[in-house]
Amino acid sequence: MKPKVFLIAGTMALAISLGSLLQSEETRARSASGGQDQKSANVSAQDNLHAALGVSEEELYDALYDGQSLAEIAENNNKDVQDIIDLQTSQLAEQLVNRYINGLISKEQYEAHMAELKEIVEKSVYGHSGGSG
Repeated sequence: MKPKVFLIAGTMALAISLGSLLQSEETRARSASGGQDQKSANVSAQDNLHAALGVSEEELYDALYDGQSLAEIAENNNKDVQDIIDLQTSQLAEQLVNRYINGLISKEQYEAHMAELKEIVEKSVYGHSGGSG
């Protein structure tokens, strides 16, 4: 398999599963046992990403498979790339807060993750090529 496909798969995984990336096992168990709030939140997070990019789930998959970054997808649809970065950063930050509040990570882990969060999201949005412009 080509290295490009691995990069696309990684970006796709981050884009699509963002809502559950940092989710605790307890929350997953609640969701699996009928916790509609978490399911709705995950669907809403994905819908928000699709709306911010201006594409459907299938269009997002196809564009990532063709080698486009989230930034390129947004730009091709006349969407603001910073909105994508802000959306993903806020979603992941919220999940980190929940993990910290629930005692799943220490204060030090929380602070370390929060400190690097925006940089990680930016790299993902721009296709791991670094830079934001």
